Amino acid sequence: MDTLSYKTVSANKATVTKDWVHVDADGQTLGRLSSIVAKLLRGKFKPNFTPHVDCGDNVIITNAEKINLTGKKWDSKEYIRHTGYPGGQRSLTATELFNKGPERLIENSVKGMLPKNKLGAAIFRNLKVYAGSEHDQSAQKPKTINLNDLK
Repeated sequence: MDTLSYKTVSANKATVTKDWVHVDADGQTLGRLSSIVAKLLRGKFKPNFTPHVDCGDNVIITNAEKINLTGKKWDSKEYIRHTGYPGGQRSLTATELFNKGPERLIENSVKGMLPKNKLGAAIFRNLKVYAGSEHDQSAQKPKTINLNDLK
């Protein structure tokens, strides 16, 4: 057997094909939606996935205002941040964060599932979240994906 004919092909910036994907968040659970969107952004559903390259798709999420949280998470789940000053820890419940903007709730959840480095920041820029059903990326002709088909 000639082992030289079997080489692992790694994707790079020039060989990656990035598509535009539309996801409808209407009636979806936050964590389940976020984990699938993080995989789409990362490119894990593609056969040429390479961990150190941004090979994922651009994802558009609409109807962020119709997202669900299970149990008592609307009141008990807290989002903590720090101002950088002594005693500067601040927290918001999921309801308070949702009232500030439903997009922020989904963005926060997806960002936590991406790598914590420069690559993760670059991948996060490929996510667009909208509260309503309208979005500005219609010129890119996004392909609508049913989340129940992906596992």
